[in-house]
Amino acid sequence: MLTLLSGTNRPGNTTRKVVAHVEAIYRSLGVTPVIVDLLELPLEAFTPGSYANKPASLQPFLDRILAATGLVVVTPEYNGGFPGALKYFIDLLPFPQSLQARPVCFIGVAAGEWGAIRPIEQLQGLFLYRNAWLYPEKVYIRQCMKVIDSDGNLLDEEISKRLRSQAEGFLRFLAQHGCKA
Repeated sequence: MLTLLSGTNRPGNTTRKVVAHVEAIYRSLGVTPVIVDLLELPLEAFTPGSYANKPASLQPFLDRILAATGLVVVTPEYNGGFPGALKYFIDLLPFPQSLQARPVCFIGVAAGEWGAIRPIEQLQGLFLYRNAWLYPEKVYIRQCMKVIDSDGNLLDEEISKRLRSQAEGFLRFLAQHGCKA
């Protein structure tokens, strides 16, 4: 099962629009991905006791990661890094099985010029520490407010091509590692 992780809990975020576009690409390739949207995390997941005693309402989110044969992380850049909600969610994932030997690829979304290079670099280190298998082709979407309209349409054909190329390559990467999408 391929899982798309929308890496922010900010209401009205552009990241979720990119996730919808990526979902459509995978569907066109014959794969129906599952989406984990951090905006939908239950409030009780953010209590201090959630580290030790995970609330039952959090379990479906954890299960989708644990069942993922491949994980596509779509992260925005907030203040030069990835969102705190994404780090917190990663911290809640069971160790080591949630990311151990799990194929992962990254897409960055940013209003600025660099397309979330820093957050993806930070996430790569974290995922390598957790022994994930990183797919090398990343997609950086810069100036997202100019290339994605309010309805979520991607206006830049070059970015669409890169996202499709990444998806096709990631499916091959999964197959090479014996993982079924």
